[in-house]
Amino acid sequence: MHRTEFKGTRDSKRAGFSSPQRGALRNRCNGRNGLLQFTLALLFLLATIISLAAQDVTQIPSAPEPQTSEFDQQTGEKTGKGPEHLAVEATGLTKKMGQLAMVKARDWESGWLTGVFVKQGETMTPLTGPQRRELYLQQTLITPGAYMKRMFAAGIDQARGVPHPWDDGWDGYLDRFASREGQFITANSLAALGNAALKYEPRYDRCQCKGFWPRSRHAILRNFITFNETEVDRRPQLALYGGAFAGGALASVWKPHPRNALADGGWAMLGQAGWGSLLNFFIEFAGEINRKIGVKKQQVPPY
Repeated sequence: MHRTEFKGTRDSKRAGFSSPQRGALRNRCNGRNGLLQFTLALLFLLATIISLAAQDVTQIPSAPEPQTSEFDQQTGEKTGKGPEHLAVEATGLTKKMGQLAMVKARDWESGWLTGVFVKQGETMTPLTGPQRRELYLQQTLITPGAYMKRMFAAGIDQARGVPHPWDDGWDGYLDRFASREGQFITANSLAALGNAALKYEPRYDRCQCKGFWPRSRHAILRNFITFNETEVDRRPQLALYGGAFAGGALASVWKPHPRNALADGGWAMLGQAGWGSLLNFFIEFAGEINRKIGVKKQQVPPY
């Protein structure tokens, strides 16, 4: 017998809980155990990826030693900057870095929220294997946006109180965030593998048209249609929605009862249809949004 699983049940009997209440407590314990195991595996995967990525990082040269002497002892001429000058320069540099960080956070086109996309006027070329791998890591693991979106979705789940057996405190929020993150990593991984096998285009390309409605139509359709290796022939987003369904179905494993894998997979596909179209809309009009809030246009890394 699984003693850990039934410990809460024995305690609930002593406390006078009814059979349905004990069953709900048992299901909640099972869901938490499965979620904990998945979270530990996810943390191990992240640590492995970060350690591998760190091997490719070049060593940053050490900063030069500050010059503290005001005058040369032989010539009597000023040769360096004193502590007061260095303090003033450090203050100005800190202020400038803070301003740049704020602009970076506001810049929708910098990639932290929208991700990698093909700008208007550029020609799409098929991605190589290393480029697909780098794109997958950016979309899934190594950028802040990959986690911030799941934090936002977990906040919505927290406000709705779903799944209901999870509490409404920090423990419940962490359960919901871990569940969302695990579902997202599963869906994105399967979608990336499927697109690579089918040689489908995983990036969004901005419309070569003009006008609000034509561009909006393009943003919505591209959530359901992509291109094959020719970058001309259109194909349905089989890998994207197949991955979304599989991720939603697998997420039912660690969720508490009642659960339905097929229903969870279907809801995940509906979520991809809605949130994916909304994200494409933001990418399509990111330039206009930036100009409205006064952010200068920046270059997006080519892929």
